This record gives sequence, C-alpha cells and structure tokens, in this order.
Amino acid sequence: MARKPGSGAAKSIISPFHGKHDHAHCQRQALDSAIQQCEKRGLRLTKTRQQVLEIIWASHNPIGAYDVLQKLQAQGHKPAPPTAYRALEFLVDAQLIHRIESLNAFIGCPSPADSHQCQFYICKDCGHIAEVNSNAVARALSADADQLGFTSQQPVIEVHGLCRDCSQA
Repeated sequence: MARKPGSGAAKSIISPFHGKHDHAHCQRQALDSAIQQCEKRGLRLTKTRQQVLEIIWASHNPIGAYDVLQKLQAQGHKPAPPTAYRALEFLVDAQLIHRIESLNAFIGCPSPADSHQCQFYICKDCGHIAEVNSNAVARALSADADQLGFTSQQPVIEVHGLCRDCSQA
C-alpha cells in the first residue's frame, strides 16, 4: 500500500501501466488470494467458478460475459449461458471480480479483502485497467453522501483516458 507523503491517506494502486509487469505472478497471487478469501468466508469456489476466474485473470483487459462463455466452450466445456452468468454473479458478490459498468465487462479484483470503493483508470486504446483504492476518495464520497442524506453502496468511479504508453505512442 503506497502512502502519499504528508497526507496520511492510504492508497493502493494495482496497475499494469507502470513499467514491467509480471502478469504470471499477478495472476497466481490473485487466484491464491481468491481461494483464501473463499475459504475464510465459507464460500464454495467450484471448478466452473474457478475456471471463470482464471479466464478473467488471463489479462488486465475487461472481458464480457459472452466472451467468458466462449472461452469456457473453447476449453471443452459445454456450459449453458446461465452457468457462466451465475459464476460471474458469484464472483462479483464474493468481491473477487469487478463489473465495469461502462463496458458491460468484468475484471479481476487483485485485493478482495480490501475496500471496494475503488477507482478504475481505463485506457481507451490498449484496454488495460488500473485499480486504485484511495481512502481519501472514499472519505470524500462518504462525506458528500452524508451531506445529501444519501446511503451509498459500493461506489465505483470509472475514469476513461490513455495510459502513459498509449499517450506516448
């Protein structure tokens, strides 16, 4: 978790945008974390759910439900569409993946034990997504909601733009 000097505000940044990224390590760590979280919470990570999670973690690019279904079928499975949708719903509810509303797609959650008031930075060229969990942003959203008399439920911010590599290309 990175801290901004002098702010006292904790912030975690999970990003494929900065320098070299060992995605195989990232993927293994995320899957291990998901298994641990399911065990800790008494949730059942079935074979199909784990396969869907692995498909989603194949990259940091969002993937739609139909594409998940196609990849399951390409692996030799013949699941009905509701099977894939139920697995995706379970993984979202278990906070193991996120649904990116603006893209109608899913992305893996690298920190399922952390707060899910997160911000997503979505590169419109390469499609990579960085996840930021900023306590300062979460507090600001909460304060605004309180001022409005509004009860927010898992606020998510999606920011579309260009990552450093794409903007320099």
